[in-house]
Amino acid sequence: MTTNPTAATGPDPVRIAFSPCPNDTFVFDAWAHGRVPGAPALDVTFADIDITNGVAERREDTYDVLKVSYAVLPYVLDDYALLPCGGALGRGCGPLVLTREAGVDLSDKRVAVPSETSTAYLLFRLWAADTVAGGQVGEIVVMPFHEIMPAVRDGKVDAGLVIHEARFTYQNYGLHKLADMGEHWEATTGLPIPLGAIIARRDLGTETLRAYADAIRTSVRQAWDDPEVSRPYVMAHAQEMDPAVADQHIGLYVNEFTADLGEDGYAAIRGLLTRAAAEGLVPALAPDALKFP
Repeated sequence: MTTNPTAATGPDPVRIAFSPCPNDTFVFDAWAHGRVPGAPALDVTFADIDITNGVAERREDTYDVLKVSYAVLPYVLDDYALLPCGGALGRGCGPLVLTREAGVDLSDKRVAVPSETSTAYLLFRLWAADTVAGGQVGEIVVMPFHEIMPAVRDGKVDAGLVIHEARFTYQNYGLHKLADMGEHWEATTGLPIPLGAIIARRDLGTETLRAYADAIRTSVRQAWDDPEVSRPYVMAHAQEMDPAVADQHIGLYVNEFTADLGEDGYAAIRGLLTRAAAEGLVPALAPDALKFP
């Protein structure tokens, strides 16, 4: 977890934590660098989503705004509000299950996953319930997502659940796509795929939460209007990612739902969490839990 050294300074900056992935840095570049008129300064911390999920679940008073997995919303919405913009939700962007050989039956196999509190894992569990013999894989092994493809390639695990830019690079490891969690979700529901959400502390008040949402929307639109302005920030934190892969990453994960969830976005979130609750994977949501102030 590292603090962004370029964060703007000033009174009462907004304490925010999101990942160093290109979609997040692209979305927040304008706001982080003081180019959103009237918006408060940002104090940015970069952290993997499994870390921010834990911060939210523990109700730590460290950040005002967090990027988290949609899978943790049922556990945190008493204290945090879901912002209607800034997150990752779309089509054709789901996690993948990779193996060394095609057609592997996972019912007795070891599968590496990046987190057991991620939306990717929730989508995986729903997929496994429908497609794997007995509805469960043999063993789940949690490891950092950047270690998963090498572990599958080297035979340390039988399969791996991968996210983000791994969609574009898994062939470099000689791996096969066993299944696409997003394809399964879209085929069975017709809904877009919820992945990462932006949440903010409810005790900040309605006016502040709305101001944050407006700032995010403005930041996204500025990035779309002139993508080259955000490129230095994106590439500085892209973990040695090839610029072309970073562009693919942004193109896939930053879309109309990033600017505003809209009816389809909210329907997708409710659909995922309602189905997961029916399977006993998460607590049931209150009827108005997703409502933005």
